[in-house]
Amino acid sequence: MVSVRPGKQRKALFQAPLHVRQKLIAAHLAKPLIKQFGRRSLAIHKGDEIKVMRGKYKGMTGKISRVDLKRLAVYVEGIKRKKVAGQEVAVALKPSKLMITNPVLDDKWRKAIIERSMKRGAKQ
Repeated sequence: MVSVRPGKQRKALFQAPLHVRQKLIAAHLAKPLIKQFGRRSLAIHKGDEIKVMRGKYKGMTGKISRVDLKRLAVYVEGIKRKKVAGQEVAVALKPSKLMITNPVLDDKWRKAIIERSMKRGAKQ
């Protein structure tokens, strides 16, 4: 996005296609993983173990149970709140407030991304 107008920024974010939204659901890696993979961040996937870095749930850890591309939100197992009626619901967290501590490397595409960045890091 080129415009500096906040309204246009919000509109672009709201109307973003799925391939752009997938890039927006990314979080920083833990320091040992940064050195290991040669990159600072990685897209969040279901099953990743994360640590909450900001907000009410700061310091809590857990596995990603759901990634919502429509709301650009992530849901973590064990992080819930009670509604007024007493029902427990999962809390939506922003990916920028999370840190990946143990990524799932079962996906061949994700593994290829990491291997590519590791090769690039070895060249430099």
